[in-house]
Amino acid sequence: MADTGLTPCSLADRLPPQRHVRHESEPHLWTAAEIRRVLAAIDRHSATGKRDYAMILMTARLGLRISDLRQVELGDLDWRSKRITIVQHKTGRPLSLPLLDDVGWAVIDYVRCGRPDTPCPKVFVKHRHPFDAFGGASSVASRLSRHAARAGIELPAGQLCGMHSLRGALAIAMIGNGASMPLISAVLGHASSDTTQAYYLRFDVERLRCCALDVEDVIEATEAVERHV
Repeated sequence: MADTGLTPCSLADRLPPQRHVRHESEPHLWTAAEIRRVLAAIDRHSATGKRDYAMILMTARLGLRISDLRQVELGDLDWRSKRITIVQHKTGRPLSLPLLDDVGWAVIDYVRCGRPDTPCPKVFVKHRHPFDAFGGASSVASRLSRHAARAGIELPAGQLCGMHSLRGALAIAMIGNGASMPLISAVLGHASSDTTQAYYLRFDVERLRCCALDVEDVIEATEAVERHV
């Protein structure tokens, strides 16, 4: 803007530093309607459908990372207090979340009517012999895009649309509903609210528009400062 004469000097050095994004592509921020369409498209009469429905719903509603979703054990579910308590794979920190009714019933339906008879303690297992735990994140992450395609949802090219993208959708939904940043950080399992703000606030476009500065105000403030220097 300084090159075009709109400001007396460059404002680039006055902007706060930005957190480096690991991926060149941005995550797809699922809308509530899209998530409902995906869930509705899953065949819940099949064993794999019951499993995928419970996995996607648990991720969308609780924001679990894929690494934690794969490691959830039957003993982590406290049905009396309706809570799920785990030790996060990424951070090693404990995380306790409410076991919401819709998530709980989806898990019950899978465990009772779809989960293979296996000694594996994990809640979600592979449906091929020997019916053990998922070996990698990619085998879980692909489930979401597969069901989205069946639901007729066209995902934008270049956007990350795996299970992890549901965490971002949950964070933005909570921000839009007025949830406090410490609460969002607690749900997502972040050690600090700074992490949550640095990554997820940039996706809340509507609120960011409210923070935009008027160019004329910036110019007047800059000129006022220079007159007093």
